[in-house]
Amino acid sequence: MSVADRLGTGSSFSGARRSRSARGHAKAVTQGDVPVYELVRLRLSEVSPTPLNPRRNFGTDEEKTRFGEQLRQAQLAACVAVTRAAYLALWPDHEDRIGDAEHVLVNGERRYHSAVHVGLEALDFVVRDDLASNREQFINHLLKENLDREDFDVIERARGVEQLVAVCAEAGERGARSRAAEQLGKDRSWVTNQLVLLDLPAELQAMLSAGSLPERDGRTLAR
Repeated sequence: MSVADRLGTGSSFSGARRSRSARGHAKAVTQGDVPVYELVRLRLSEVSPTPLNPRRNFGTDEEKTRFGEQLRQAQLAACVAVTRAAYLALWPDHEDRIGDAEHVLVNGERRYHSAVHVGLEALDFVVRDDLASNREQFINHLLKENLDREDFDVIERARGVEQLVAVCAEAGERGARSRAAEQLGKDRSWVTNQLVLLDLPAELQAMLSAGSLPERDGRTLAR
């Protein structure tokens, strides 16, 4: 099976696959010949990162240059985006923050920033408006992408958990932490332990972010 067959459609792949009938495509998906979500090639100038991503550190210039050049040679994982309309249906007050972008990035912001850094014009994406069916699901997906990363900043993670709890509270403040914990596959106490870190003074939060203060000690100080 060719790489194009495994990855699906996009401007960088065979145009023949775009002409497949709906029935033929459904059969191909069932057989595992193509993924459910096919690739599209999007210009980065038409994509905006979501302002909701708790992650802010995407590497040094040197790291972005190295990763960007790798992307120039081969993009092994697609970015994930939703359409402008789907995003603004959830957060209409973000219109100014995403500008004129036709799509909003959900996953792959490190790839996005690295590509922009080295001057790439486009990347492969899958567009998944199903991830924007409600605020809670959107924030949950954003957070889960980064949750298990070893380099995920402790305070960034805590702020992401705080965002999810706030969204869960929109349906009723009582039980919001339990609901967030369920979404993340964690215990309620884990959620509480993340939130207490945000009560620390800015200096201690900076130490947690830098890794010079262990998270366990941060929780002890917060309590």
